[in-house]
Amino acid sequence: MCVGVPAKVIEKKEYTALVDVMGTKMEVGILFVPEVEVGEYVIVHAGQGMSIIDQVFARESLNEWGKMARAGII
Repeated sequence: MCVGVPAKVIEKKEYTALVDVMGTKMEVGILFVPEVEVGEYVIVHAGQGMSIIDQVFARESLNEWGKMARAGII
């Protein structure tokens, strides 16, 4: 099973983007989502932005990820 994490796009280059994942910044590929814009959210898996998601879903998902992190599950 694959798990993707929501990430907010902070900066965009031609083939990569700097994203924020729960306070951690990382560079990811955006070949699958070249139309993504700064401020939008993407699901990141294996270092790649896989799909653009809406802000409400991203925040709800990040809230759940935070609960798991605080519980020591992840």
